[in-house]
Amino acid sequence: MPKMSNLKIHGFEILNFAINSVKPDRLIKDSITLSGNCLKIKNTIYQLEDYKNIYVIGAGKASAYMASAVENLLGSWITDGIVVAKYDHKTVCKKIKILEAGHPNLDKKSLAAADEILKLLSKTGKDDLVIFLLSGGGSSVLEKLPPEIPLEDFIKLNNTLINCGADITEINRVRKKISLIKGGKLAKYIYPSECITLIISDVIGDDIGFIASGPTYPDETKIGDLFEIFDKYKIMNDVPVSILKYLDSQNRSPDDADIGDKKYFEKIKHFIIGSNKIALLSALNLASEFGYDSKIISDRIEGEAKTIGREISNIIKSAFETASERKNPVCILFGGETIVNVIGSGKGGRNQELVLSALLELGEVTANFLLISCGTDGTDGPTDAAGAYIDNSTWTKIEELNLLPSVYLNNNDSYNFFSKIGQLIKTGPTGTNVMDIIIILVE
Repeated sequence: MPKMSNLKIHGFEILNFAINSVKPDRLIKDSITLSGNCLKIKNTIYQLEDYKNIYVIGAGKASAYMASAVENLLGSWITDGIVVAKYDHKTVCKKIKILEAGHPNLDKKSLAAADEILKLLSKTGKDDLVIFLLSGGGSSVLEKLPPEIPLEDFIKLNNTLINCGADITEINRVRKKISLIKGGKLAKYIYPSECITLIISDVIGDDIGFIASGPTYPDETKIGDLFEIFDKYKIMNDVPVSILKYLDSQNRSPDDADIGDKKYFEKIKHFIIGSNKIALLSALNLASEFGYDSKIISDRIEGEAKTIGREISNIIKSAFETASERKNPVCILFGGETIVNVIGSGKGGRNQELVLSALLELGEVTANFLLISCGTDGTDGPTDAAGAYIDNSTWTKIEELNLLPSVYLNNNDSYNFFSKIGQLIKTGPTGTNVMDIIIILVE
């Protein structure tokens, strides 16, 4: 049976193994093959010689790494390409130009990147193939706004949505209706070329329409849906006037969704090549090899981070209670993405807040355990950490430093708390993005 030191070693090996399993080069190799001029993506075959030109575009945290993998595979078949990634997520490619822009807020470079990609797409025709590389973060790094909406107004609304506790699906509903390229509108610029959209999913349920706000997927969101979101979180007074006026100008009947002309989507195929489930299955396999009785509870964890943290603590306690009934230690895995309703002035992220919330419920626990919660992209909220971890020695550190965890939690200051006790997880940019992974190990 693993000793305490092994729990930490095993936990981080499982985490790293899971993240590595969903890195773009691995996913591209697992999903796509090239034999001569025959490109096979899962069960779909493309004869590359049938196309006059092949263009590569992309957006998202993983898009630059996806571009590198695709360029290594296709080489001279590629005519030209441009992808835009988050700052510090850049790679070097020979044929594909790599741009960087803002995240979680778009910036002027996000708008400039859209202009460059649209200029490239203006060269495409009916005999061409466009390969679109899409991952989480694409909503921020690539954008074209209506001229009547100033960038600063969009940023204000985006921050309001993030801080009020809206989930990513709700946020992307809003983004899609305000954007001129999200919610399927990019398909109009790609038409009449054929298009392959390769996707690394960062949304619960892998709904293509909400991954990076679905630039090449028909949108069924209604204008009225946005006002329901504003009312739900009581932020109507915080929505900039320019955006309210624009939405009012776009409003038609209550039942009218902007699905768009079907012809723009007839030659587009979407392939999800990476997801949270793939990462969890990899984690499960390695944990089993280490001798843990392992199981995945869910890859669809969502809700308030504080609440989920308390629920996680109860699972850990339950695992302690069954210790005498089992021969092996256990590994319990979750995936998904929680939210944080920011009411304090501190610094943190959803993973750090989840772990801090769980910690408050585990003060009396002395048995060996480890809890890790980590963003697979290497970023947790507006911090340089990917997440945090705790074990049964954490409270000893807290008492030695005379800290009050509840004060930090109430102030949404989980980053500074875990920084003080040295239990932040810092991976740096991972090159992928499939939401979060929660790992529980219990002896």
